[in-house]
Amino acid sequence: MKRAPTTAVALAVALLALGLGLVACGEKSEDVTGQRQPLSLTLDFYPNPDHAGIYMARKLGYFEEAGLDVSIHTPTDPAAPLKLLAAGQTDLAISYEPEVMLAREKGLDVKAVAAIVNRPLTSMIWLKRSGIGGVAGLKGKTVATAGIPYQDAYLKTILGRAHLTPDDVKAVNVGFGLLPAVLSGKAQAMLGGFLNVEGVDLRLRGKQPIVTPVDQLGVPSYDELVLVARGDRLEEDPQPIRSFIAALERGTVAAAHDPKATAAALLEANPDLDPKLTRAELAVTLPLLDPPRGKHPFGYMDPALWAEFAGWMRDNELIETLPEPSSLLSDDYLPGVIPE
Repeated sequence: MKRAPTTAVALAVALLALGLGLVACGEKSEDVTGQRQPLSLTLDFYPNPDHAGIYMARKLGYFEEAGLDVSIHTPTDPAAPLKLLAAGQTDLAISYEPEVMLAREKGLDVKAVAAIVNRPLTSMIWLKRSGIGGVAGLKGKTVATAGIPYQDAYLKTILGRAHLTPDDVKAVNVGFGLLPAVLSGKAQAMLGGFLNVEGVDLRLRGKQPIVTPVDQLGVPSYDELVLVARGDRLEEDPQPIRSFIAALERGTVAAAHDPKATAAALLEANPDLDPKLTRAELAVTLPLLDPPRGKHPFGYMDPALWAEFAGWMRDNELIETLPEPSSLLSDDYLPGVIPE
């Protein structure tokens, strides 16, 4: 990818786009035609604080200002978004870096175009009352898992670092029942809960959870949540994707600056959310959605880290071939990036 070379050039481009009524790099623009391009987004799960930037962009009209008519859909199955995307039934999907690699292995024409959360949220969690002092203390204990194959590989890697094997623990697939399993004492630890969801919930309950993200336990770092598009769409009609990401950046920044309004937007989108828990989750999540960027643009994905994680996936027999990062992701559609 290329970055705009000088401030003067960037200003000239922005002024030209404003004069033409186009969208450029997240700046506000007028829709001179009155028509907006439909764009569908399928979430990875029900609306929750991980989607704060999306719902603030919708609430504040940033998608409309970008010339888009965005419809947001909740999947009936968290595994469905990439399948729907590949089938042309949605324009964008939110998924996870490991799922993108698995989809590419199956030949699906999908590619990550922005990181929504650029670090692992998946964590090993146990309660202080369990007396577990570290991973080695899991020997002989029951670990609740969500039954996701690559997370089973996480467990193997985590245990191996402590000179244990999967046979040293009792791993139980509880699906979405991670929290009840630990609260009831049926499991002494869980693997698969998010630090900003289950970790926060347990803390609010006064359970004193010990929460450790998997990248601190031997699993290579990866982008937990990513925005994904079809490869053919990126080649044929990339501008709406760029406009969406630019509007998402604005929404994410706005969310970080106004947690109260963000909580209201999420509760409006999903009335089933618990208000107190949502506010607590947002306090942990918002810094993850808008972390310090340094020299990189919003949504940047590190190809070197993707290559390292792909190697780990192959070594754990989750994928057979080692893909090139360029086949999995592209940073060319991020705000401020000039495509080749």
